[in-house]
Amino acid sequence: MASEEPLSPGGVSRRPAGRAPAMPGGMSAVGERATWIAGVVLSLSAFTDWYAGSGSVGPTIGVIGWHTGTLGKLVFFIGLAVVALVALREAGIELPPSVPYSLVVIALGSLSTIFVMIRLISIPDEFLPASGRGIGIWISLLASLAVIGAGLLTASEEL
Repeated sequence: MASEEPLSPGGVSRRPAGRAPAMPGGMSAVGERATWIAGVVLSLSAFTDWYAGSGSVGPTIGVIGWHTGTLGKLVFFIGLAVVALVALREAGIELPPSVPYSLVVIALGSLSTIFVMIRLISIPDEFLPASGRGIGIWISLLASLAVIGAGLLTASEEL
């Protein structure tokens, strides 16, 4: 007969003694891990090519998100802010109870999605030889949407 943990005040424990939980940190670790990964990808996507193309003569031109102006830089810093939120939460520093963590993550993801959509729709005139969209802007868009999804996942875990 397998040894069981002693009875707890809440009832009978079904987990055999000496057995670790399935996931350290509980199920909330899934939402935080998804938020961390999406934030890192969002930050790194600012250094991928957002616009690509070639003129009539010459090599192919690629413009990274960082060089597209203020919006490209803001996307990078929003990604860093998402990673910093996860790191602060893991360090035990919580936001005030009136400001839910998941709401801040969803707001940052929404803001970054708006910035990427502006750059996706409107190519600045200074990059006209590079009139096509590169793979990096699509990665940025998917990472921004992933931040929103991770925030929603965290919100569902907090309920």
